[in-house]
Amino acid sequence: MSTRYHLAIDIGASSGRHVIGYVEDGVIRLEEVYRFDNIQVRRNGHDCWNIDSLYESILEGLRECKRRGMVPETMGIDTWGVDFVLVDGQGALVSDAVAYRDSRTEGLPERFDAVMKPGALYRTCGIQRQSFNTIYQLMALKREHPDQLDAAARFLMVPDYFNYRLTGVMANEYTNATTTNLLNARTRDWDPAVLDAIGVDAGLFEKPLMPGTTLGGFTPEVREAVGFDCRVMLPATHDTGSAFLAVPARDDDAVYISSGTWSLLGVEHEGPITSEAARLQNFTNEGGYQVRFRFLKNIMGLWMVQSIRRELNGVDYVEGKSQRSTAIAWEGQGQVGFGDLIEAARAARGFEAYVNVNDDRFLAPASMIDEIRAACRETGQPVPATVGELMCCVYRSLAQCYANSIADLAALTGRDYTSINIVGGGCQDGFLNQITADACGLPVYAGPVEGTSLGNLIVQFLDAGDFASLQEARDAIHGSFDIGVVEPAANKQ
Repeated sequence: MSTRYHLAIDIGASSGRHVIGYVEDGVIRLEEVYRFDNIQVRRNGHDCWNIDSLYESILEGLRECKRRGMVPETMGIDTWGVDFVLVDGQGALVSDAVAYRDSRTEGLPERFDAVMKPGALYRTCGIQRQSFNTIYQLMALKREHPDQLDAAARFLMVPDYFNYRLTGVMANEYTNATTTNLLNARTRDWDPAVLDAIGVDAGLFEKPLMPGTTLGGFTPEVREAVGFDCRVMLPATHDTGSAFLAVPARDDDAVYISSGTWSLLGVEHEGPITSEAARLQNFTNEGGYQVRFRFLKNIMGLWMVQSIRRELNGVDYVEGKSQRSTAIAWEGQGQVGFGDLIEAARAARGFEAYVNVNDDRFLAPASMIDEIRAACRETGQPVPATVGELMCCVYRSLAQCYANSIADLAALTGRDYTSINIVGGGCQDGFLNQITADACGLPVYAGPVEGTSLGNLIVQFLDAGDFASLQEARDAIHGSFDIGVVEPAANKQ
């Protein structure tokens, strides 16, 4: 019997990849067939995603599947949340795909507070307050370009737009829609009171469709461009929703961390928790597969590490934006790799200083190195003077944030947690895993690395009948991938 292939297209803040998946004798097999860069561009005064370039990369990756003889039966796309485009009645773009790190939303959360109280918004939508949430992006767009909203026929989030280009079907997917702070957490539909509060036409939005929905096959133009047809499905199009699906948790008392540019720390929950205590602790209720809720906190994550590496290598994260510190330079030879940064942190492990990794000052600073040093100086702590000390500060700060968030999570849910399960690229960082275990006093289970792509594929495997249930699929992950375990140092003595 011929192999039945499925395809996950996972697009992150810095790169994307096409991962083919299939099940062989109950074992999940993955193969990355194509990888591409995601480089922001400066357009009309804003930092934007190069949406046309990303779409061309999607097509090229599909052609590579064909060249390798691994034509998928189904495919799904996942990306980050909150960002969107507007299209007119013919499907043409009428707005730029402005990136969430752009500064256009500064001060808008406070302005919205005068229209709807923070407590009322949280009870309705249950979403963590972050300055870049879609609700504030739409306020910024309405203030700067009301003409674009007037010309728009549909609001599409980034994966929604790519799905439209592939299939001709305009649809909003549920898990990504929950990140907007516009969706009612209980009705699972766009909230009319919230839309009215920002003055945006409810007719721009389609009732969100659930993961597992089939949108259809490729358009004739796409079939001609890539050489085959394929059924396009909705996975959890928000990458965190897909990543949480791939966590092979051993019990219900496990905390999940999807570790990448952001660290998404939380648990699966049957319903939203929209209490005042949850709001004050800034936890979020994002929608998941089969209407699960991810009760979690968005933590700055490895963005700080990625930014330091780019800065040391003299690479901008947005074309035309200069980022370079004069205070600290790389002491080694050649380009700086992530492994170099980890080893530098190990060597400087005795250095101790902490910053608030969730402070907006670290969202898109001109120099991440200078910003971290300034934060340490302002709080009367030792100021990092070497790359190793800088990295040790970042790692210690992340681990302490994880520990504090788990304590808050336990208080809000009334449960004690016994382990931490980390998936995604960050689970490969053994130094961070160890200091996380030490700071939290809990064992860390690390893996699988391809958490997001795997979670995307799990929805397709379930649709194909490769597994009878989500639990069966998660059990298969245990037998298919290496899951490392790191014990707290206290347990090793």
